[in-house]
Amino acid sequence: MEEEGHEQERWVGYVDWRCRPALRRKHGGMLAASFVLVVEIMENLAFLSNASNLVTYLMGFMHFSPSRAATTVTNFMGTAFLLALLGGFLSDAFFTTYLIYLISALIQFLGLVLLTVQARSSSLKPPACNSLDTNKGPPCQVVSGRKAALLFSGLYLTALGVGGIKGSLPAHGAEQFDEDTANARKARSTFFNYFVFCLSCGALIAVTFVVWVEDNKGWQWGFGISTITILLSIPVFLAGSTTYRNKIPTGSPLTTIAKVLISAVFNRHAAQSPSNAIVDMAASPTKIIETESRCNAEVKITYDAPSEELKFLNRAVQGQAIHKAFKCTVEEVEQVKVVIKILPIFLSTIMLNCCLAQLSTFSIEQAGTMDTRVGRFTVPPASLPVFPVTFVIILAPIYDHVIIPFTRRLTKTEMGITHLQRIGTGLVLSIVAMAVAALVETKRKRVARSSNMVDSTEPLPITFFWIAWQYLFLGSADLFTLAGLLEFFFSEAPPRMRSLATSLSWASLAMGYYLSSVLVSVVNKATGRANHKPWLSGSNLNHYHLERFYWLMCVLSLINFGHFLFWTSRYRYRRAGINW
Repeated sequence: MEEEGHEQERWVGYVDWRCRPALRRKHGGMLAASFVLVVEIMENLAFLSNASNLVTYLMGFMHFSPSRAATTVTNFMGTAFLLALLGGFLSDAFFTTYLIYLISALIQFLGLVLLTVQARSSSLKPPACNSLDTNKGPPCQVVSGRKAALLFSGLYLTALGVGGIKGSLPAHGAEQFDEDTANARKARSTFFNYFVFCLSCGALIAVTFVVWVEDNKGWQWGFGISTITILLSIPVFLAGSTTYRNKIPTGSPLTTIAKVLISAVFNRHAAQSPSNAIVDMAASPTKIIETESRCNAEVKITYDAPSEELKFLNRAVQGQAIHKAFKCTVEEVEQVKVVIKILPIFLSTIMLNCCLAQLSTFSIEQAGTMDTRVGRFTVPPASLPVFPVTFVIILAPIYDHVIIPFTRRLTKTEMGITHLQRIGTGLVLSIVAMAVAALVETKRKRVARSSNMVDSTEPLPITFFWIAWQYLFLGSADLFTLAGLLEFFFSEAPPRMRSLATSLSWASLAMGYYLSSVLVSVVNKATGRANHKPWLSGSNLNHYHLERFYWLMCVLSLINFGHFLFWTSRYRYRRAGINW
């Protein structure tokens, strides 16, 4: 009886920071997750302080051309988000999310130290020059040699650290909640909502205060603030160590996926009776299944036979294995099926993130041609990301404390709004945002023509607050989609793959940025044929056909939404009784 009491007291499959069994009365819960939320403010502040204004630094101090600076920033951010997959994989396979965060924060700190030292020392940068008038000084020299090596070492060490943090921190916070009770699952949903809220709080400080410091006090101070912030995040994170429960790594999930796929393709069609199949499954490592099932509500189902979904994978357990190393269990086959089923949802969100990429490119250029005065104060166009960030900060608490409770009472369900419904709402809002952006651009060009200012560099007599509408809709879309994606991937993925699956949210963001660059190139190439001027080329935005590009994005987003509906209408959640 005493041993049974100890088992009920423990979080089976979890340990504390000293690798001792985690206890229900001491570890996990919202208190532990609150440390993660504070750390998220700090890490996103450290990341976006530089990423949001990095193009200015590369052009002004490293003497990159505008196109090369933009490409460098895109590659830096895309690499950082894609490396989240590496952080998630290592968290699931070999280390805990706790250790991966600490290692990644130290790597990011090292990268920022290199950037700070370079920004502070004139001997580590190219000579100062006047890019506008070469008669007033020496011609500009683009950074090269050891100085370029120092720059890119700092940037990509930072990207590696950011990727590890993005791949581990959200999953670490979500791991603190028990899934055996409805209240704990609701608390986990609240955590994801406030994770996006805290991410936006860090971004707000970054794009206002730190960007102002960089532009007015010097980049060494901007990099220095980021360096100190990420360093301070480590003791803040460690302060919660005694409250965390850490999931024990269970080996590489990619090995399981590869084994099942190879077995499904190459297993021989040997006759096998149902009894033999059950015997084979009984010989599998059932201890891991029991451990996970006592911690996670979704995996309490025991599989006597593979499901009828994705039947081609059933050969992995029904056929004769080509080698004993490729022998699979029904549990492993069902886990791989879940992974394959969530991939179309992941692909459906890339177009949304492609729309979000416009906020940091064309939307800022639009605002730069408009009247940006607010009273006596002039707002820099680069500070426009304040709009979506502020909208998310306002909407996140309203969503969690007003909208979700209302929908729970209305639908009489635990979730109120399902994960896929949240993602779908975000996709619809992105369609509306692109339509609004097209209409606003049409109005902006109409004002330019009516004022005879098409070729003028003076601000047009139209307030930049018109741009705020597309920021409002895309900011709302980001709130619905990012929080929904993080929670969807975490709750639906097999327990041994959750950090990696959660990292798909950041990978989608990276692919959205890359897709945006590809779309601009394809559109210019397609519209520039037969001596026609491409839609998106030249130095004067008033001669662009940006409104047509936005309408194209709107149509593509609408098609993408149809693709999303096709897959979600067929999706079945792992927890019984939930439809999309």
